[in-house]
Amino acid sequence: MSLNRSEKQAVIDEVTGLAAKAQTLVVAEYRGITVADMTRLRSQARDKGVNLSVLKNTLARRAVAGSAFDVLSDQMTGPLIYGFSIDAVAAAKVVADFAKTNEKLVIRAGAMAGKVLDVNGVKQLANIPSKEVLLAQLLGLMQSPISRTARVLAALAEKKGAGSDVVAAAEPAAEAAAA
Repeated sequence: MSLNRSEKQAVIDEVTGLAAKAQTLVVAEYRGITVADMTRLRSQARDKGVNLSVLKNTLARRAVAGSAFDVLSDQMTGPLIYGFSIDAVAAAKVVADFAKTNEKLVIRAGAMAGKVLDVNGVKQLANIPSKEVLLAQLLGLMQSPISRTARVLAALAEKKGAGSDVVAAAEPAAEAAAA
């Protein structure tokens, strides 16, 4: 189905808007994938905030021209699906996870911060934990010394049978660490 000039310009404008907001672009070849599998991939992508599009390569090249994703222009050949994501790892994670279970989806390349990622680069990006997991790990690291200190103070107070001053100081610290 051929698009007229105004429809092509609308597609270019839409993809340019996606590229302007996105941190990552992942390009994968989808030759031979069934409609059901493609629908499942799109559903997974939507759930993760990734915009997957099948585009004419010439329109995709025009849309990313002048953006950080212009470095992928030479990779844009053949039947490709383009995954744009605002989250730096989401597009790579969705495409790489789907490629593990469906060998017909072949990761071609990716781009992030103006740098081209090869297949291994995209897979490494996909292995980075999500933002929520990283924040939880950071919080755990920050909370660990406080809780250990509170436990040591409480143990010292019990062992020495100290007065109420040490116990009173250890209890709020222990409660704060537990919270």
